[in-house]
Amino acid sequence: MRSILFPARIHSRPRRERMMACVLLMLALMSLAAVANAAQDAPQRILFIGNSFTYGAHSPVWRYRADTVHDLNGDGVGGVPALFKLFTEEAGLHYDVSLETDAGQTLKFHFEHRADRFDRAWDHVVMQEYSTLSPTQPGDPRNFQRYADKLAALFHARNPKVDIRLLATWSRPDQTYRKGGHWHGQPIQAMGRDLYAAYRQVADGNPAIDGVIPLGLAFNRAIAMGVADPNPYDGIAFGQIDLWAYDHYHASTYGYYLEALMDFGAITGKDPRMLGRDEKAARELGISPDQAHALQTVAQRQLHLEALRNPK
Repeated sequence: MRSILFPARIHSRPRRERMMACVLLMLALMSLAAVANAAQDAPQRILFIGNSFTYGAHSPVWRYRADTVHDLNGDGVGGVPALFKLFTEEAGLHYDVSLETDAGQTLKFHFEHRADRFDRAWDHVVMQEYSTLSPTQPGDPRNFQRYADKLAALFHARNPKVDIRLLATWSRPDQTYRKGGHWHGQPIQAMGRDLYAAYRQVADGNPAIDGVIPLGLAFNRAIAMGVADPNPYDGIAFGQIDLWAYDHYHASTYGYYLEALMDFGAITGKDPRMLGRDEKAARELGISPDQAHALQTVAQRQLHLEALRNPK
């Protein structure tokens, strides 16, 4: 009996070994697939640094969906970052969104007094400077350059692959139409162009900074396309929107919505028009489908032009 069965054992061992090898291979492939899926599902970590122009002062955007983002100061702010978060969800993307903002502050303030709150690894960072570049010397970008460089170095030390963008802000009507304003007597578009040029200079001077989000130029484009009224001091033309709040300084809900669209398109590479006329935040904030579509189109056109001019 043994002489008959023994050869069978010899022949069965390679079969069992082959089966075991197949099982081990399947387990290994399943493990690799699980790791790949986990990496794919891991959220992109993004930080927004700025002041009231980022947190959406004087509009419902200020506290909008604050529970969906991480306010590193604990102030209960949703702001433009919360709009960005919702847009990414609507686009089927996974972003973990944080913000560190304070009214009327500069990048110097954030670096010197708040760095401990955001000194960690990020995948993306959006930084916004004071609205006139300097609170004491409007139009002077020297401190902006200095502290944008310091912050970029801090973030690169934590993650050398971090994508850093500068958000170039908008023309202020109070600085343009009122006597004493630094841009008084010039067209409303002038301040936005000057700010963009300064932001571009800062970005071009530091290879660690990946680009500029041209929000101020998008405001100008909204005016040129007839979507927005250029002068809130003389009333708003029928069928147009006011990009500014009641103080003619901060943005309105429309202006912050455009800001979030620009952030969304620049960071994700997606066309803002994909969000559609019935986009959820627009509905919740009282922006009509036509207005939402018009602002999405403004954002897409400005971002497309920026990509052509500065393919960094």
